[in-house]
Amino acid sequence: MLEISNNISIPDHEIEFNAIRAQGSGGQKEGVIVIKAQQFRTQEKNREDALQRLQELIKSVAIVPRTRRPTKPTRGSQMRRLDSKKLQGQIKAGRGKVGDD
Repeated sequence: MLEISNNISIPDHEIEFNAIRAQGSGGQKEGVIVIKAQQFRTQEKNREDALQRLQELIKSVAIVPRTRRPTKPTRGSQMRRLDSKKLQGQIKAGRGKVGDD
């Protein structure tokens, strides 16, 4: 039994291990999660690594992210932005050619 959390667990008969020698692709195929583990030299350590990665994957999916609440900029920040835009415009206007009046 693979314990994910207090209320989530996966029975052993749901997990299948296949030892392969050839390189193959990992990922999802037809509702099955395929985790390829070949970091270690022994099959047992690779099996533990695969189970741990499966556990982390399921835990990361189980967490629901907080919904973002859009906020409005404050009046002071709006005024500072407009003032800086006016200043930038005046600086650019002063870069033009000097006319002979």
